Amino acid sequence: MILKRESVSNRTPLFFMNFKIVLVFFTILTPLFLTNCGNDDEGNNDFVPGSIQIKQIRVGTIELDLNNSNNNQGISVDGLIEIEFSVPIDASTITSSIEVFHHEENQLYEFDILDQGSTVSIQLDNGLAHGATYTIKITSDLLGAQGEVFPGYDVSFTTEFGLLEIVSVKFNGIPADLSSRILDVPFDAVISIEFNHPVDPASIQSNTIRLLDPIITPIELSFSEDFKTIIITPNAPLKDLRRYRVIINDALEGEGNFNFETETIFFYTTFDENRKFPVLGEEDFLTLIQEQTFKYFWDFGHPVSGLARERNTSGNLVTSGGSGFGLMAMIVGVERGFITRNEAVDRLETIVDFLENAERFHGAWSHWLNGTTGAVLPFSTFDNGGDLVETSFMIQGLLTWRQYLNVGVPLEAELIGKINSLWESVEWTWYTRGGQNVLFWHWSPNYEWQMNMQIRGYHEALITYVLAASSPTHPIDPQVYHQGWARNGGIVNGNEYYDINLPLGTSFGGPLFFAHYSFLGLDPRGLSDQYADYLEQNVNHSLINRAHSIANPNNYAGYYPQSWGLTASDNHSGYSAHSPTNDLGVITPTAAISSMPFTPEASMEAAEFFYYNMGDRLWGEYGFYDAFNITEGWIANSYLAIDQGPIIVMIENHRTGLLWDLFMSCPEIQEGLTELGFSS
Repeated sequence: MILKRESVSNRTPLFFMNFKIVLVFFTILTPLFLTNCGNDDEGNNDFVPGSIQIKQIRVGTIELDLNNSNNNQGISVDGLIEIEFSVPIDASTITSSIEVFHHEENQLYEFDILDQGSTVSIQLDNGLAHGATYTIKITSDLLGAQGEVFPGYDVSFTTEFGLLEIVSVKFNGIPADLSSRILDVPFDAVISIEFNHPVDPASIQSNTIRLLDPIITPIELSFSEDFKTIIITPNAPLKDLRRYRVIINDALEGEGNFNFETETIFFYTTFDENRKFPVLGEEDFLTLIQEQTFKYFWDFGHPVSGLARERNTSGNLVTSGGSGFGLMAMIVGVERGFITRNEAVDRLETIVDFLENAERFHGAWSHWLNGTTGAVLPFSTFDNGGDLVETSFMIQGLLTWRQYLNVGVPLEAELIGKINSLWESVEWTWYTRGGQNVLFWHWSPNYEWQMNMQIRGYHEALITYVLAASSPTHPIDPQVYHQGWARNGGIVNGNEYYDINLPLGTSFGGPLFFAHYSFLGLDPRGLSDQYADYLEQNVNHSLINRAHSIANPNNYAGYYPQSWGLTASDNHSGYSAHSPTNDLGVITPTAAISSMPFTPEASMEAAEFFYYNMGDRLWGEYGFYDAFNITEGWIANSYLAIDQGPIIVMIENHRTGLLWDLFMSCPEIQEGLTELGFSS
């Protein structure tokens, strides 16, 4: 039964007025006969015969505290008011005795009788408002079905505030998927933010809504007719490849006590197709990249040793492996006219003399050296001795130089002899740790083999095994290669990734430097053994790496067909070996550019994108900065020797094959490859 409560202005008949007078008199004469339901000092709600008691009052699913209205906060607006009495109620007395007030205004309602007459269910005509205080007043007009009386009672409650929420965001009218990153927003974007409830414009102050990149971008605000949508119009075009934030703080309010919790909307603009620098011919463009990058090794070379610093902030710390790459870059510098041959030979003499006197460990240099004294600078706690892989990169560079030198020139002939001495003094067999069929990466005079890192493929250290097998003085047995490096065939992959076959290595090929460091000198063209064709390996590894960036499964910003390349480099939180299985949103220019011999068109597109489209932020004193992460709003200001060197060398191998030809002309290398079962 649903009954309608009429207006309260003239709803009470005369006989009810007379009854109230009698009831008051009766109550005064018999105070012990009645109880004040939940309204006495001690909260006593015990039953007294002949009286009506309130058992509970619920609003929705919440039971009100009948003794303390202060506890009745944050009540949902979605429920009905239900008052449960101890006895069935005379329905004819309900509208005259139960009142609900809001702002001292009596609310109209409909009611229903439940639970065989003992519960009154109330639905306000206008519903419950958000953030509003209501008072339920039950007067002594209420009677039970058997004439029971009620002394009167009231209780208050406050409803929850409404929550103003964003329901959609559009850029130039196109809805954005708020469940993922919002990418490639155009520069002229107008941002429309729709809410679930009308916004109160008066709540918006100067900093309530801001657009940052991270600098504050001036904006204008407007509203839809229903005030449910705020329209943000930037006063100037947005910048390219930027991470923007729309910050809406909790000062924003919706009409009718709707609160808003601070929210930030991230979005990323697309790249600018307009080129930042004048367009060069392809040959001039490649020469520019090589020359600018070469400055890292030449202009920034250590003043005493001539070796390459680990990075542009390394001071006196030089790197053996990166310096080996730098040696090969010096040959390019001569051939391209960046320096003279005499200048290069003088620098080479400085380097070779320094290497002769630097600390060595069974012929191997440490990863890091003091550029003035040649003393070891520990790479880590237990890594303060020989590093065989870094030594391999150095020997690769020295042998390439040896083949470039002219035995008919006395100084150059002397340098050939010194290089041979350095090369022949590396005790490759020592690093089998007592004759095991595997090479070990480190040995320390203090900690010996405690690093215990076996060099097992497939990764950047193929050159280590080739040199170890080619050594004229300390050659390893071929089984060290097959059982150690090749893991008795365990390096074979043979799976497809993005429909591209990967002959060797881990899933998706790993970071791209695997295709670069050993192959600065090793020519993969026609190079194969029982495990793989190495040109196919490097081509497909590069293609898989690029395909991953195009697929962009993690929805990172800045990934395009022309913006790709995951390899070891600096990143927004340190340093990591980035790869498809360790994708942090970091693109490293050396990755794509150094694959130019393997993916010439795709690598050229990447080089042009990095220079022409991003060069205003990515191009610096020594060429391309190390890496960038548009998703994190980060671009490196660093240069690393091991990333700079392959750019110069591999571009040259793409252009002329110069370094490949020189290194592969070493007779020892040809003998070693043959010994390991390679054909070349």
